[in-house]
Amino acid sequence: MRPIRLPEPPGGMETPEIFTGGAATVVVRRAVVLGNGSPGAENQCLGLVRALGLADHLTLYRVTRPQGGINEWLRFLPISLHKLVDQVLRQFFRNTRFAPVVEGRKPYRVPNGGPVGLSSVLEADTKKIVAVARDTFDKEGPTLIVACGWDTISYSSSIRHLASGNVFVIQIQHPRSRLDRFDLVVTPRHDYYALTAGGQQEIPRLFRRWITPQEPPGRNVVLTVGALHQADSAALRLAAIAWHDELAPLPKPLLIVNIGGPTGNCKYGVDLARQLITSVYNVLDSCGTVRVSFSRRTPRKVSDIIFKEFAGHPKIYIWDGEEPNPHMGHLAWADAFVVTADSISMLSEACSTGKPVYVIGTEYCKWKFSAFHKTLRERGVVRPFTGLEDISNSWSYPPLNDAIEVATRVREVIAERGWSVG
Repeated sequence: MRPIRLPEPPGGMETPEIFTGGAATVVVRRAVVLGNGSPGAENQCLGLVRALGLADHLTLYRVTRPQGGINEWLRFLPISLHKLVDQVLRQFFRNTRFAPVVEGRKPYRVPNGGPVGLSSVLEADTKKIVAVARDTFDKEGPTLIVACGWDTISYSSSIRHLASGNVFVIQIQHPRSRLDRFDLVVTPRHDYYALTAGGQQEIPRLFRRWITPQEPPGRNVVLTVGALHQADSAALRLAAIAWHDELAPLPKPLLIVNIGGPTGNCKYGVDLARQLITSVYNVLDSCGTVRVSFSRRTPRKVSDIIFKEFAGHPKIYIWDGEEPNPHMGHLAWADAFVVTADSISMLSEACSTGKPVYVIGTEYCKWKFSAFHKTLRERGVVRPFTGLEDISNSWSYPPLNDAIEVATRVREVIAERGWSVG
């Protein structure tokens, strides 16, 4: 509700608080994002911040690990211990012939915010974030903390512990244990696959106690279908304008092929590349244009075989990885998508458009990835890509709106505290 503002009374009397909004609900007007350098993780945070209307009032901090040299073998360590070990090794082996092996590149590098659309990124500092949240609370109100990624857990939980009355902390992706360290945990429904009947059958009884999560989601857990992202309707409208001159004139229908990379739960190699090539050739007659994009995870052997096969084909364009990245333009202008089954992020973005989405490679997926694909099929938002499709035959479905649904839940929980999001 907008505050009622009356004309200033004579004699310099102050306007009562009831008319100026001074007694209004405490409003969250700013956000801090804790990222780990992974665009997939940071985009989830930024997608939620956008859905809450705080995209113009956020600061991005990044948790960075020592890199290069022996550090690539120490990434299993908790980040604080990793940094300590790195410092000790650098001191011990300084000015020795083993220094290049130990040091590699600069230990702490905070890259700019290019991949997530911000001009600068700050090194994550728990004490600084807590101090700012406390010192500016009376003037600026509470701070929304949104974090994603394993390395951010210790930072976000510490911030909540030290400044619980000044912040509201959301951890995206399941933190595996002690969910009460956060005000809200946002995680895909398939992270709880281990508790389902199918999941229990796949886990030997001896190992079940070691597989997380151990308990059903509590009240502070918000379940999503897929991953959060920034590809909302406003972003797609802007992308449609930005990419109009390049994509609008292309012969229709426009088929976008997004290729990810194998993961522990979705392993494949050149066999999937060859399968994709055959299927794309089979649907070319029903396509006006095909545009292919690779992700950062795409193995060189996969991209090479696709480049070699499609290079020079008049209907097929392959993005070479140079900026600007056409991904948002593709989401805006595509008539249909083909996405490899390994990428939950790319599938979530494509399924938020309401346009046909075909998936290739689900047979290579297992465990919770299989549960994710089953959910998408049951909702009717994806179909398998077999090469028998007529791309000119469009179909639709209710788009996935995970970010909007999570934002609604966030507002409800914040309201229980007597705050609101402005």
